[in-house]
Amino acid sequence: MMPYRDRKMIVVARLKAKPLLAGQVIAALAFAALAWAQAWPVRADGAGAMIRALLFGDAVATVAMLAAAFAFWTCLRLWRRRGAYVFHDGVRLYRGSSLSWPLDAIRDVVIERDRLGFPVLRLVVDDDSEVTRALVPLPLLDGSAEAVRGGVLFAAGGLRGVPVGVTVN
Repeated sequence: MMPYRDRKMIVVARLKAKPLLAGQVIAALAFAALAWAQAWPVRADGAGAMIRALLFGDAVATVAMLAAAFAFWTCLRLWRRRGAYVFHDGVRLYRGSSLSWPLDAIRDVVIERDRLGFPVLRLVVDDDSEVTRALVPLPLLDGSAEAVRGGVLFAAGGLRGVPVGVTVN
């Protein structure tokens, strides 16, 4: 069980559904086309020959099929978490269900380009490393990057003594 399940979650960023659904469709079609190309030449030899051709045929096509299956699984996993991809509970900032950082360690949120050239919101975390942490790719972000940056910095700033609303009776 996840340790954040008993605290109130505040969603900071959501993901767009259409690019993730398109990724799933493209990956599924690529997998089907590669499998069809592997199995079609031996279709007359029976199902066993077709399965052997899929598994032990062209190694490049088999690796490409595995990559397509991994891409489908990744897009499906992101699509399932799209409604609350970046969120916090007042103590930690979570990205999806796999990564989290303490809010008091977050120093800044910057926009950088990844290896493929896509702009990505990245966290500057105070943990004695000079590596920023990928938060969310901007093409998948539903909303503005400035709003997400502001939400993360507001949540992190609330722990460092930045005044928040106070009610006096």
